[in-house]
Amino acid sequence: MGFGPDRDVQDFTHTPVMPEEVVKFLECKPDGIYIDGTLGGGGHTGEILNASAPTGRVIGMDWDEEAVSAAQKRLERYSQRLTIVGENFAHIKKAMEDLEIKGVDGILLDLGMSSYHLGKPERGFSFSFNAPLDMRMDRRQEKTAYDIINNSSCRQMEDILWKYGEERWTKRIARAITTKRQHGHISTTQELSDIVSAAIPKKFHPKDIHPATRTFQAIRIAVNDELDNLKKSIDDGVDLLARGGRMVVISFHSLEDRIVKESFRNLMRGCVCPDDFPQCACGKKPKLKIITKKPIVPSQEEVSKNPRARSAKLRAAERL
Repeated sequence: MGFGPDRDVQDFTHTPVMPEEVVKFLECKPDGIYIDGTLGGGGHTGEILNASAPTGRVIGMDWDEEAVSAAQKRLERYSQRLTIVGENFAHIKKAMEDLEIKGVDGILLDLGMSSYHLGKPERGFSFSFNAPLDMRMDRRQEKTAYDIINNSSCRQMEDILWKYGEERWTKRIARAITTKRQHGHISTTQELSDIVSAAIPKKFHPKDIHPATRTFQAIRIAVNDELDNLKKSIDDGVDLLARGGRMVVISFHSLEDRIVKESFRNLMRGCVCPDDFPQCACGKKPKLKIITKKPIVPSQEEVSKNPRARSAKLRAAERL
């Protein structure tokens, strides 16, 4: 049975990416316990609940209060089997301790930005609107995009743009931002977008994306500590998996995919002692078996129906 949006929560619509593949690689089963660490609009959560019927349990986590509220309404009919936690997936270990859950059969992390967030001007994620520089996924936190843009040194700004955006024009953009600040604070997404666009020579503007795309990505990642959170959630999540349990991660850009790939490989390795050691002294044992030798990508048919899926990559691993 498919999972579709309810009319009362239409503004938080969410088309789950590769839903059939998610259910397949999680090996959903009745009586299983699953964590959707990125609840969002509840699309994947609904699919997992359906696939684990009639008694499977799902814990849905999200650090965005609006996502939590929308998912509670959308998934109300599953309330007996669904527990929603308003928390960042980086705190997956503590969240399960609070629920007295010691082991789970599967964990999903879908790292994509929802169209809902991009379409809400006041959240400040998009250069398509003139809005305050915010970009917080969890609005309980204090640090915003405004703070990073206005308080970072030129060198710090360069590091952020290169590390999190892989931006070719890092130095020019960082200098343009710090120069502009000499005449007053940079307060809106439109101001930032204009500064970035002007800093990149016109003839080098990308044809397929807005010139400020990488900068906005980098600032958003820095605001929300997304990459560090991802690393922590994978390490802690794997320790929660029962033997044979699966972890499935869907990433949408190279930085995320690289972390997933390297994290899975590190957790697949056993002893890391030097070759000349007569016997193992580290005691490290492999924790994972990688299921997807290469990342799974959406079909052309899915991309045609949901363009947001075009850059998605799915990786899966199993607990040993």
